[in-house]
Amino acid sequence: MSGSVTAVSSNGVYSFTKPNRDSITLLAGLGVEGDVHAGVTVKHRSRVAQDPTQPNLRQVHLIHEELFAEVGEAGFKVAPGELGENITTRGIDLLGLPVGTLLRIGDSAVLEVTGLRNPCMQIDKFQGGLLKQVVGRDEDGKVVRKAGIMTVVREGGVVRPDDRIEAELPSGPHRPLDRV
Repeated sequence: MSGSVTAVSSNGVYSFTKPNRDSITLLAGLGVEGDVHAGVTVKHRSRVAQDPTQPNLRQVHLIHEELFAEVGEAGFKVAPGELGENITTRGIDLLGLPVGTLLRIGDSAVLEVTGLRNPCMQIDKFQGGLLKQVVGRDEDGKVVRKAGIMTVVREGGVVRPDDRIEAELPSGPHRPLDRV
């Protein structure tokens, strides 16, 4: 399974959106250099309030560009970085990957998939009604989250738009993604 990077984004201050960059540097065990969510322990405010010693399983956030077209059909306009992701992708089924998948990006970066982003009400503050577009229910009533995946950095490196992404599935039984 493969795809490509369409945009990279980071922000050194808490803000829902992240400005696009020419490149980002991934640091092993930490996340995106200079990004507010980088660190060994959790950095998301709601999780810090619960337990600031939790491991940071949300170091790098990826969203598939195809989501923007999907929400566009419902009248929403979303561009790379606007939903707070660090890496925007094309051509790879991020939501279908199992936990533990390794994503090899560019020359040397390796991310390990930890789970799904659990979108919050900030999405509706960005654009009213958008949360219902990225979180819904399937025909069995199960919650479906479409706002991307979360990863940790296993091997650092520079990531740029147009870099190739190769997915390496884990051995053994595959565990479906759940929110982290």
